Amino acid sequence: MIILLKDKQYVLELMDRTLVMGILNVTPDSFSDGGKYIEKDRAIEHGLAMVRNGADIIDIGGESTRPYSKRISTDEEMDRVIPVIEELSKQIDIPISIDTCKSEVAQEAVMAGASIINDISALRFDPRMGQVAASLQVPVILMHMQGTPETMQDNPHYDNLLTDITSFFRKTIEYAKSLGIKEENIIIDPGIGFGKTMSHNLTIIRNLSCFQSLNRPILLGTSNKAFIGRVVGNNNREMGTMATIACGIMSGASIVRVHNVKMAVPVVKMADAIKNASNT
Repeated sequence: MIILLKDKQYVLELMDRTLVMGILNVTPDSFSDGGKYIEKDRAIEHGLAMVRNGADIIDIGGESTRPYSKRISTDEEMDRVIPVIEELSKQIDIPISIDTCKSEVAQEAVMAGASIINDISALRFDPRMGQVAASLQVPVILMHMQGTPETMQDNPHYDNLLTDITSFFRKTIEYAKSLGIKEENIIIDPGIGFGKTMSHNLTIIRNLSCFQSLNRPILLGTSNKAFIGRVVGNNNREMGTMATIACGIMSGASIVRVHNVKMAVPVVKMADAIKNASNT
C-alpha cells in the first residue's frame, strides 16, 4: 500500500511485518487518556515521542467514541485536531491518520497533512465520507460497530458473531468500491469493544484469521479496553493489552492500535518473529 506523504511517498509494508499505530487523542474525555493531550503543544510532544519509540502511524482523534459518549460539533472537532496535524506532519516522516466519522473533518485533516482516514462508522454516519475518501484517494479504515457509541453497549447480540461481522465487511467493502475507493486502499477493523461483550471480544481476537478471507489488511484495536481490565484487573490493562496484541498478531493482525507505543514495539517484533519462524 502506497501512501502519499507530503511531497513524497510512504510505503506501508502490510504483508512483511505488523505495524504499530500510536493513538493520539486530542480530547478531554477519552476513556484511557482523556485530557492528557488536549493542549496542542502536549499533543505534538506526545506524537513525536511515539515516533521516536517506533510508531509506524499516528492516529489523531478529536472526538471520544468510548461507550455512551456524546457527539461534538464539526467545528469543535476540527479546532482540536487540525492545528496538531498541521504542525506534527511537518516534523515526522510517517503517516498520520485522522480518526473521525465526519467527512468535513476528514477532508480538512488530509489537506492539513493526514494521509489515512480512520472511520469507526465504516462510511455509515456521514453519507459524504465515502465520496471524500474516494476523491482524496487515501487509504480508509472501515470498522465494524453494532449501534452507535451512545448505544453500542446496550446488550449487544449477534446471530453468529464471526459470520455477521464478515458479512458486514463484504457489504461495506463493495459499497466503498462502488463509490470509487480502491480495494487496495481499504483496511478493516473488527471493532473490539464497539457493540461487543467481553466474550465477543475474546472470540474475535482468537479467530481474527477468519477475516483474512476478505483479503484486506486487518487492524486490531484492543488497547486498555474495559474487557482487559475485567480479565487481569484495571491496574494491569497495559500488560493485558500486550497479550492481546501478541495473540492478535498470531491470528492475522496487520496493524495494532495502541496507547503505549514504547511497550508495544518489542512485543510486536517478538510476535512477528514467532509468527514468521520456519515450520521445519
